[in-house]
Amino acid sequence: MPPQVDLVVVFRTATKSHTKQQLQEESEEAEFQYSKLVTTLKNAGLQATARRGQKEGHLLVLVRCPQSLLTQLVHRERYSDFLSGLPLTNVRSIAGELDSPDLCVAHRLRIVYAFLTSTVADGGLGITPGSAEWNRVESLMVLHDHEFNSRWIRTWSTHQVNAVELDKIREQFGEAVALYFTFLSAYSKFLLFPSILGAAFYFLGTAYSPIYSILLFLWSIVFVEYWRMQERIISVHWGTSGSVRVEKRRPQYQPGFAWWKRELRMIASVPVIVLFAGILATLLTAIFLFEAFILHLYTGPGSQYMGFAPTIIFLALVPRFLDYYRSYAKSFTEWENHVHPSTHDASLTIKTFSLASIVAYLGLALSAFVYIPLGDQVTQYVQAYLFHTGVPSPAGAAVVNQTLSSVGEQLKIALNATSSGMSAAGAGVVRQQLDTSRLQNQMYAYTVTDQILDTFFEVGLPYIMRAVDSIRAGSGVYDAVSRRHSMHFGSQKAKNILLENETPGADGKDETEFLEQVRREVGLPQYELFDDYSEMVTQFGYIVLWSTIWPLAPLMAFLNNKLELRSDAFKITVHARRPIPSRADTIGPWLDMMTFITWLGALTNSALVYLFRPRWDDHVYPPTTIQNNTGQARPTSGHLVLTALLIALGASHGSILVRGLIGHLMEMFMWKGSKENEEADNSAKELKEAYLESLGVKNEAEVDKTSEDGDEHEHGFWARDEGLDEIRRVLKDA
Repeated sequence: MPPQVDLVVVFRTATKSHTKQQLQEESEEAEFQYSKLVTTLKNAGLQATARRGQKEGHLLVLVRCPQSLLTQLVHRERYSDFLSGLPLTNVRSIAGELDSPDLCVAHRLRIVYAFLTSTVADGGLGITPGSAEWNRVESLMVLHDHEFNSRWIRTWSTHQVNAVELDKIREQFGEAVALYFTFLSAYSKFLLFPSILGAAFYFLGTAYSPIYSILLFLWSIVFVEYWRMQERIISVHWGTSGSVRVEKRRPQYQPGFAWWKRELRMIASVPVIVLFAGILATLLTAIFLFEAFILHLYTGPGSQYMGFAPTIIFLALVPRFLDYYRSYAKSFTEWENHVHPSTHDASLTIKTFSLASIVAYLGLALSAFVYIPLGDQVTQYVQAYLFHTGVPSPAGAAVVNQTLSSVGEQLKIALNATSSGMSAAGAGVVRQQLDTSRLQNQMYAYTVTDQILDTFFEVGLPYIMRAVDSIRAGSGVYDAVSRRHSMHFGSQKAKNILLENETPGADGKDETEFLEQVRREVGLPQYELFDDYSEMVTQFGYIVLWSTIWPLAPLMAFLNNKLELRSDAFKITVHARRPIPSRADTIGPWLDMMTFITWLGALTNSALVYLFRPRWDDHVYPPTTIQNNTGQARPTSGHLVLTALLIALGASHGSILVRGLIGHLMEMFMWKGSKENEEADNSAKELKEAYLESLGVKNEAEVDKTSEDGDEHEHGFWARDEGLDEIRRVLKDA
């Protein structure tokens, strides 16, 4: 039997990359900090022992919490929940499990992890990875339950996801991970309606249908408000309602920090975010214009290879820029000095996703509101400018120069140098070169191609990277893949490796196999919910904002999410460390972002329908141009775009009223009068009643009747009643 381990502390010792004197100093520091770590753990009542890690200079400190200490920690947490007013159902459910061997695994791991990492002021040990006191503690992690993982993957591969399965995920990985899968399951089911609707309008309806856009807009609001109510119901069902009130303080928090200082710092970070967003938008716009205009006009040397240039530029610049920005976003969020992890993570999420959404949606916005409606107009303007100035420059180069004038004079000079390679076409030829199906092609790429690539990067690429690492380490590709598969799914016995100079324990083979699994899990990356939420909210944005361009987008998302449920489960069990359980009663800022997307969807859909909806005599799904009833191009001037903007603003105001109405109806139908609503309302009352009962205070309804032993004169007074006699007298006199 392998030993029961609750946590693994990854500890870094001295390395061999220093001089002998430096190595001696690091060894002394590592020895001191390791002794302090083990002493701290054991003095707190925990069991701790260390083994060598897979990498040189790493120690794996295995930690176990005895049942007696766990009981005390659970009692202490329930006491904190009671003082903070958490629902009574939470207290009773955990108290009932307290003396049971079936204590939820996620609760056990969460309580032990919180005990180690919480500050001393919050009753913890204060072992924080990367802090000044524990700078050699790299991370804390929990180990996978491979038997559960195997059953989980097999079950989800052949069965539909239901509430029972989601409760099992909660018991293994905690409420935060279970809430994500609950959200993904609900969102995938809701996609069925726009999938059918989009397919019907794509094959039977008209392009840019206002009916489709209105129904899609209503669907988006219904889903967001449905999930808002569903969060309430789930939090009551799981006993996590109001869990933010018992959240531990961040170890990095500096006490004595006024709230208004934090707010001012958050405001101060806005200009920096706007600056980064502006630089990113300029960069993406330059890449877009280069790809949209120059590639169609340039015919000089190397023109056959120019098609790869935008992709190369994007891959070379945008990811590095985003990484650079994330480092600043983390620094600003740390500078804001948030008290709790939830507010810290929410602030960082908003900062990070705001720029990620620019990368996701700006290309479509430029195509819809610049390339198609204004491309031909810019060409005509440039032609008129050339005729008046007489500049002997090819028309194609003039189009590019004029269009890219906002990018900068230096880029304009560079383009003039290549003017000899531009096609000397007239305005009519350039107009024909505009890609009228660009919007549909972009939507197909974003909702089909990109989702396939994302699945490959999540599931397939880690296998390739491990195979490369295995080859570098001198092992074979088959050895790397077979070890990973056998460790998680038990298809075959993994070959045990005894590290050099390692002495096998008393358990021999069992301990060696166990340590082999621990070392491999330590080498995995930490699982982050941010990436999965970001992927789904971005997909939600594509559907709500842009699917009127290509109504099959919801269907593609629906099919993708059926696979996404399984691939995310596979990613957690195979390609990432086990998520550390945590309590959660909401998906946090992601719900606010979806609410904002629904409002923004009213703008984009109304503008797209106004600009591109075909007239009565157009064919279904004609080339995407702005035409009038005579078949000629409608005016594509700034007046047309301004009109579309005003219509979009009007629709946005209407969306606020519609969202308020739908939110009210959802609350009436889903929350008011529900079992969870009554349970939430009665929980505080039941909690106080239970407390009074523990003090021996009786309920007034249960007080024994006392004997009637009043004074004699009072007894005579209260014994005589004239009410009935008076009523009868009045009736008799009448």
